[in-house]
Amino acid sequence: MQRIVIRKPGGYSALEMVEEPDPTPGPGEVVIAVEAAGVNYADGIIRMGLYESARRLHGYPITPGFEVAGRIAALGPGVDGWTIGAAAIGLTLFNGYASYLRLGTDGVFPIPRGLGMAEAATLPAVFLTAWWMIHRQLHPEPGETWLVHSAAGGVGSAILQLGRLAGARTIGVVGGPHKVAHARRMGAAEVIDKSGEPLWQRAETLAPGGYHAIFDANGIATLGQSYAHLAPTGRLLVYGFHSMLPRNGRLNWLKLARDWLRTPRFNPLQMTRDNRSVLAANLSFLQSHAPSLRAGMLWLLKRFESGQLAPLPVETWPLADAAEAQQRIESGTTVGKLALIP
Repeated sequence: MQRIVIRKPGGYSALEMVEEPDPTPGPGEVVIAVEAAGVNYADGIIRMGLYESARRLHGYPITPGFEVAGRIAALGPGVDGWTIGAAAIGLTLFNGYASYLRLGTDGVFPIPRGLGMAEAATLPAVFLTAWWMIHRQLHPEPGETWLVHSAAGGVGSAILQLGRLAGARTIGVVGGPHKVAHARRMGAAEVIDKSGEPLWQRAETLAPGGYHAIFDANGIATLGQSYAHLAPTGRLLVYGFHSMLPRNGRLNWLKLARDWLRTPRFNPLQMTRDNRSVLAANLSFLQSHAPSLRAGMLWLLKRFESGQLAPLPVETWPLADAAEAQQRIESGTTVGKLALIP
């Protein structure tokens, strides 16, 4: 088998292809012959050495990747309900950038009809993150107005679709005119292109009373203003800090330290007075909630099967070009998702 290994944190050259024997499944496990592996922004943070769960839960060397799709290649003892050759999605904590993946059956799911391998491989991480924030943290009510930063990215696109199902009015924020049509297709009632119009002035015009929820993965660039634009009882949902990180693969430690010092600190006394909340999510630290995450995946797959949810557009790259794929996603210009093809 082939897999990508990061022996120690670094730039794009830290992504190394290695050859190894194919894995053998243990009790309750299967081996998936991977046909596509999802690429997420978090994978690059793992490469840089800044993803805390990678350091605390795994360590280096490490193979990045949280999601794959392919066919069952081998069954371990005691496995029921799966057959050799069956198409499957695999949800994993690291190790996804590989041609074969050994995985416990709790992390394996059937692929909904009509989805290709690359589409299936790129739905778990982003849709499950969006589902967790919306249905386990936000508890939405129909008629709410949400502001969704990074609305053309993977999680942003998923939030727009789930917001439509929840009866919310979603306002998408994108960073370029080529992303506007995609955000509308995903369900945005309005789209703010911050490259060509003032973000917060337009946001205030579209929701003069503030937003019931704002989803923000930008970090220092928008967190303070996101909190300020919440309505009473509004909730700020944080799931990333993209603006603090480089777009060229090389860390600027001085900028990182400066941005860390400038990151908003939310005062609970002020939050109590304002009736506003700050919530945050990182699924890689939620292994103790694995049954809830599995229930969320089954909920999502049912809606993909029925057509209520749609897969995202996917750019594909050969597994050997993982560095180019990470460079592409870190550029901030992509729409939808990226996948590696072994």
